[in-house]
Amino acid sequence: MDTMTSYQQAQDKLDSVLSAVGPDQWDGPSACSEWTVRDVAGHLIWGQHQLRAWATGADYTERAGAPGSPNPGVMAGEDPVETWRAARAASVPTLTEEALARTTTITGIGEVSLAALLSLMITDTVTHTWDIAHGIGLGVQLDPALVAIAFDWGRRNVVRRPGFFGPELTAPGDADDQTRMLAFLGRAAWEPVAA
Repeated sequence: MDTMTSYQQAQDKLDSVLSAVGPDQWDGPSACSEWTVRDVAGHLIWGQHQLRAWATGADYTERAGAPGSPNPGVMAGEDPVETWRAARAASVPTLTEEALARTTTITGIGEVSLAALLSLMITDTVTHTWDIAHGIGLGVQLDPALVAIAFDWGRRNVVRRPGFFGPELTAPGDADDQTRMLAFLGRAAWEPVAA
């Protein structure tokens, strides 16, 4: 499976989880520290706009949804699911072979091709899909191939600082790959989300 296909599969899973969020759950806590479910959705929507800008060479200066932002939920609009879908629909077609060959500089990572950034985007999408699902009490089984991509990317590139990833946690001894990957990225998948 190529990286673009994997990325689209990660997006499909996110879409299904976003669709399961109830109207009264958007402003509840997520598993992402200090962000509500709406905030996580807003960050992911922001990521679509940022990716499109990288792909097209456009300037994108909006920081409301960037990692560590205090209120990325403003990016989600009144209907976060439809806002996500519109952002995705605008972003994906720009990811041409030519665009994926472009390079950009990412703070904390350095200069990388857009194709290489798709692994970061898969990691972000998979992790935040779980953050949202866990926040709304929805059990979610992530695709093992996507978990492997996220775990591999994390081991090579994780940035541990506020607004990015938390400290690595120790997963239970009998944990599956998904739980171990999430623990590596600072999430206690074996504990309920704090209300």
